[in-house]
Amino acid sequence: QVQLVESGGGLVQPGGSLRLSCAASGTFFRIDTMYWYRQAPGKQRELAASISRDSTTNYADSLKGRFTISRNNAKNTVYLQMNNLKADDTAVYYCNADVASGLNTRTRNYWGQGTQVTVSS
Repeated sequence: QVQLVESGGGLVQPGGSLRLSCAASGTFFRIDTMYWYRQAPGKQRELAASISRDSTTNYADSLKGRFTISRNNAKNTVYLQMNNLKADDTAVYYCNADVASGLNTRTRNYWGQGTQVTVSS
């Protein structure tokens, strides 16, 4: 039983910045990789960024240099710093995580509820 709760979305002007947060709660042993996905209206959900437990990161090519994913393992929280936002970044952003219930237990995958990011003048 794991819950992921996103926060930090909202309306921002082009060129602006937002910082999204996702906090995990419940009963678990360890959170492995954490992810940020996004889905724009009428489009497929896409992987924006991921971060492993040792903080190895990956980004969608279009987001490199503008977005930064990070995590605080003590707080069971992942962040997405979004800079120089563009209209094309408008989407619902979803937190996702691979969570282990034991030391050598297979991970289970969980989704947050999503948070809306709207980039508009």
